[in-house]
Amino acid sequence: MGKTIRQLSEELKLSKQAINQRINSINGFRSKHTYKVKNHLEIDNQGVKMLANFGKQKRQDRQPNQQDKNDKNGKIDHILLKQLDVKDQQIANLQQALDQQQKLQIATVTENHRLKEHIRKLSGLLEPSSATQQQQSNDKDDTLSNSINAIHDNAENDKQDQSHIVDEKKKRIHKNKVNKSWWHFW
Repeated sequence: MGKTIRQLSEELKLSKQAINQRINSINGFRSKHTYKVKNHLEIDNQGVKMLANFGKQKRQDRQPNQQDKNDKNGKIDHILLKQLDVKDQQIANLQQALDQQQKLQIATVTENHRLKEHIRKLSGLLEPSSATQQQQSNDKDDTLSNSINAIHDNAENDKQDQSHIVDEKKKRIHKNKVNKSWWHFW
């Protein structure tokens, strides 16, 4: 004979709602282990045992789940450790590349200083003597005076050309006035 939910709740010292929750949480429990007698629901002996051991069963189900979680966490930890090793190697490689770059930069700067000193020494050897500088200054003065004279000559020629043109115009005007005298009309 089976037991009702009320009888089972008194026996297990649980509320009827707790018994109903356990029944609903087990898949297919109602169809396999319950039957209706008049107006109430009865649970067969095997169902009663399942509900009585429900808490123990849950704990046993949780233990493998905990073990699975622990295994997953262990795998994740292992993967993360591998990733950290890879990142550490990458950081070491980048640090080495940075050190090399800094060494090259220092070598370049020292080479630039050495070349600048060499250029200063060479420019000291190539500085012209005072006589050469005076000759260059005189050459510049001659070039300037020649160009000024050429400009002055061009200006005088332009003035002569313009005065010649003005004289020609005056002669034409005077000639036209002479031709317009009154006695020429007879």
